[in-house]
Amino acid sequence: MFNEFGYDATTIGGLIERTRLTRGGLYFHFASKEQLARAILDETAARGPVPPQAVKLQEWVDTALLLAYRLPRDPLLGATVRLSVDLRARRLFGTCWPRWIDAGEELLRAAREQGELLGHVEPSEVARLLTASWTGIRLITEALPEGELCKEVSVFLELVLPNIARPGVLAKLDTSPHRAVALARST
Repeated sequence: MFNEFGYDATTIGGLIERTRLTRGGLYFHFASKEQLARAILDETAARGPVPPQAVKLQEWVDTALLLAYRLPRDPLLGATVRLSVDLRARRLFGTCWPRWIDAGEELLRAAREQGELLGHVEPSEVARLLTASWTGIRLITEALPEGELCKEVSVFLELVLPNIARPGVLAKLDTSPHRAVALARST
């Protein structure tokens, strides 16, 4: 329901009706709507990463593509993004963005250590850029009649990667939306 209606419009009564739990059953697990929302953010953050890759920049790309593929198919992930862009929800319990930025930065630092990045690239800046851009792409594609998140994220990556990847590494990277489907099947 958080994914459909946002934090404010989601009610305990609506959650009880949707989940078919009793009020006592819901409150047994979660003392409040806020606690349930926090649990959703924590659950999504705890999900496993993409399969490790020898080329760490490919692993970074895979993370963005797999999230784009899963988002329309995974209600918990959708709720996490919806809660993270909801102003009131952010004020109450934060967002998933810091964890996503940290995960991206870690992969980009590993890519830099392996010599995959151009010399001017600052991993923390690129990690923030991807998270912010990915979120914006998500919001825009959601509103477009033919918006396809995997395709749009793929286009974004194709535009950014020549500015951060060494040419030899760039030639090896697969940013295809089809890769996201294959990754989803393998995880």
